[in-house]
Amino acid sequence: MNVKATLSPDDLARACADAMWKEDDASKGLGMEIVEIGPGRATLALTVRPDMVNGQRIAHGGFIFTLADSAFAYACNSHNVRTVAAQGDITFIRPGNLGDRLVATAREVSRSGRSGIYDVRVTVNDAVIAEFRGHSRTIGGTWLPATDSGKK
Repeated sequence: MNVKATLSPDDLARACADAMWKEDDASKGLGMEIVEIGPGRATLALTVRPDMVNGQRIAHGGFIFTLADSAFAYACNSHNVRTVAAQGDITFIRPGNLGDRLVATAREVSRSGRSGIYDVRVTVNDAVIAEFRGHSRTIGGTWLPATDSGKK
C-alpha cells in the first residue's frame, strides 16, 4: 500500500516533519520548535538568546532568516517529496529583541512540477517583524517509505 493512501494529509505532513526533524541538527541546535505542521504549511518558533543579538542589541537578521527558512523547509517537505530551497528573500520590518519568541508561519502559495513558492511571516506576538518568500525545488526521494512497513 502507498503511504499517501494510508495516511490523512495532516498525518502525512506530521510524519514527514518527524522524519526530517530527526536529521535537522541546525534547527534543533538553535532551539527551534515545531508548533504546527500540515500539508503545505508549517509554524516554527524560536526564542532570541543572548548569543543571537547583534551589535545593535537586536535579533541578528541571520537568525530571523534561518527561522523563516526552516519553516519554509518544513512546509515544502510536507508532501513526502524531498525538497530544497532554490531561492529565498526576506524583508525585515521591525526588530526582534532579546527574549522575544519569534514565530514563523509558512504557507504554500503554489506548487507545480518540481517548483513551489512559499510565503513565511515572522511575528512576535501579533507584530510582524519579517516577511520571507522562498522558491523550492524537489530533488527526488521521499521522507517515508512507499509501503506501510515504515508507518508508526
